[in-house]
Amino acid sequence: MESVNSSPASSPLNLPSEVQQPSTLPRPSNSISEKKIPQTFHFTDVADRLGIQHRYDNGALGQSLMVEATGGGVGWFDYDADGVLDLFFTQGGNTLEEPSASRIPDVLFRGQRDAEFVSVGAAAGLDDAEYSQGLAIADFDNDGFDDVYVTSIRHNTLFQNQGDGTFVNVTATAGVDDPRWSTSAAWGDLDRDGDLDLYVCNYVDFDPAHPKICLRLKSSVPAMCNPKDFEPTPDECFENLGDGTFRPVAQAWGLHGPGNRALGVAIADFNNDDLPDIYVANDTTANFLFLNRSSQRFEESATLLGCALSAHGTGQASMGMAVGDYDGNGFLDLYLTHFTGEWNTLYRNLGPEGYQDRTALVGLVAPTLEKLGFGTVMTDFDQDGRVELFVANGHVDPGSGGLEEYEMQPQLFTFLGRTFGESGPAAGDYFQQKRVGRGVGLGDYDNDGDWDLAIVHHNAPAAVLRNDCDRGHWLKLKAIGRFGTRTPIGLRVTLRQGKLALMQELVGGTSYCSAHESALIFGVGQSSESCDLEIRWPTGKMQRIDKVALDQTLQLLEPDQ
Repeated sequence: MESVNSSPASSPLNLPSEVQQPSTLPRPSNSISEKKIPQTFHFTDVADRLGIQHRYDNGALGQSLMVEATGGGVGWFDYDADGVLDLFFTQGGNTLEEPSASRIPDVLFRGQRDAEFVSVGAAAGLDDAEYSQGLAIADFDNDGFDDVYVTSIRHNTLFQNQGDGTFVNVTATAGVDDPRWSTSAAWGDLDRDGDLDLYVCNYVDFDPAHPKICLRLKSSVPAMCNPKDFEPTPDECFENLGDGTFRPVAQAWGLHGPGNRALGVAIADFNNDDLPDIYVANDTTANFLFLNRSSQRFEESATLLGCALSAHGTGQASMGMAVGDYDGNGFLDLYLTHFTGEWNTLYRNLGPEGYQDRTALVGLVAPTLEKLGFGTVMTDFDQDGRVELFVANGHVDPGSGGLEEYEMQPQLFTFLGRTFGESGPAAGDYFQQKRVGRGVGLGDYDNDGDWDLAIVHHNAPAAVLRNDCDRGHWLKLKAIGRFGTRTPIGLRVTLRQGKLALMQELVGGTSYCSAHESALIFGVGQSSESCDLEIRWPTGKMQRIDKVALDQTLQLLEPDQ
């Protein structure tokens, strides 16, 4: 890969005052000891028995068009507010075909209690016929029902939930279309005015009607183009004006950087200053970290803080990302998936000291060196108090000459205290199968308090992995904002049980082109003792709840004060 030089922010960071841990949320101090890889992991693909039949058609017709490599998103949400999760998939198709009634649309599966899922996209009006890529889900109008934004290679679409089981396309009136090739997107209240804004990743300057054809070296055989064969395209950010309309503000707010080829995004408080920041994963060029300076002003600071490039100072082909506090120090870390030969990168967040590429030190270079990753999540599947990393793998070029696999096995890593160990081979049949994996979404579809997975595959059936892990005690939190955004993206919770302290944040975006159920699930291991919760709402309100019983789902309501 080529070296990437990215200019630092125009003004230096005031690190001591702006990234310190707030006094109300003291830094967790978990003792770390290495352990062996536990034999607790098991996942079962239940897509068929649930009636979930979806195959993302990437539209491959032998031309190896760039768009055939990317899309395929999935999202969990309860669109009809009946207490049962539903599942939404985007769909591709013929890349050269304009949207029409003959195209296979996106699909919505409605969950039913103790029964199979049912396809209801057409009846619900959530059946976009664009060549779709990703999605973002949240209640943008604060009416109690989640809305869906779908990205595409031509035009993006905002579907407003009507609360009666149907959706209406409000893209034009809302002003959130983007005719460029968009990939991932994320909701978050970036200006802290009580409504959700929308960040949209744009990839490269690509004309679907007249696509560029690249050829394999010294031949007339089509080959997948390199992203650098296309001009970069700036991302967009839409400010929610609170009246059902939005306005583009990316340039005005400082949300731009050189060489923008964005595939992944996360909105979270990365420097613990109580403001939402934006991290963007760029393909082959330096990644962005936009630190929120309030007053609708952001500073791009990834190079300065050490999370723009690899430890070797090179830009990597960043696709998906996972966010979580893997080391228990109270700051959100980043895990990014990359191209073959580059390995996936783990950036440890050291707070005032910035980020450090810890990939080699935690044993994650060799296992991912020959893989090409997309969707990824960081969470505690077996609920022992330590995180796992799930990665969906699959190449972008089916004609790579046999030097690299096109279909690849997914991977599962568990944190052992100082390093990560690979636990996928013993975690079920799904991990023995090779697929071209893309989007990954977390959802507790069976309401048993642990995370299940939905995974999109190119030109093969999607998987729904039921979490059958041997697990510890747990606590699931679902939150409703009352004075800011009803979907409280940015909610931060610290759980304390004796000496154990775990922090999670409800993050906007992450994974790849996908959306997770809006919830937090903590695992605490073998102790059944009650826990204490320290909660920071996006409005800045602090809440404490003591002596909370475990092994339950708790509904959080934002307090008056």
